[in-house]
Amino acid sequence: MVRPMSERATWGVTTHDWGHDLDRQHLADVRREAQTHDVGGLRHLVLEVLAYADDEAQALGRVGHATVTVHPDGSVTVADDGRGTDTRVDKDGNVVRKPVMATRDVRFFGAEDAPLLPDGLPRRGMSTVAALSPLLVHENHRSVGAWPTGTASPTTSSAPSPPARVPAPW
Repeated sequence: MVRPMSERATWGVTTHDWGHDLDRQHLADVRREAQTHDVGGLRHLVLEVLAYADDEAQALGRVGHATVTVHPDGSVTVADDGRGTDTRVDKDGNVVRKPVMATRDVRFFGAEDAPLLPDGLPRRGMSTVAALSPLLVHENHRSVGAWPTGTASPTTSSAPSPPARVPAPW
């Protein structure tokens, strides 16, 4: 469900700041510091996507299901049965998706106490997936429709979460 129209300034920050759709500097910083953020490679990026899907399922009070498919070209598709990325309508009637792929996750990114994912590496958020992936396609499904977004350059799009098709750069 899309929330009714309101001022973006009134939207609370829970995981990401709704104040801007794209943080080019943050994404550039992640890419510049790839030796730190890309330690776990494709496996860690997939775990980041799955962790976000798990958050969404937990928010609904249930266990979610996801399918991870590795394609012959080395790319990966992650599809889940979640509710989709939070989507709202601003006071001007514009549909706005939570910028999970294009802004830092305020819970995890740079946090000393970030939870560890199953690979033993800290969770950093979906923006690391966007910043470190040469290709990203996200299709957000909500009760009122679906919005596909894709980018070959994560700095030019605010593409949010799963399913994400991420070619392996390795």
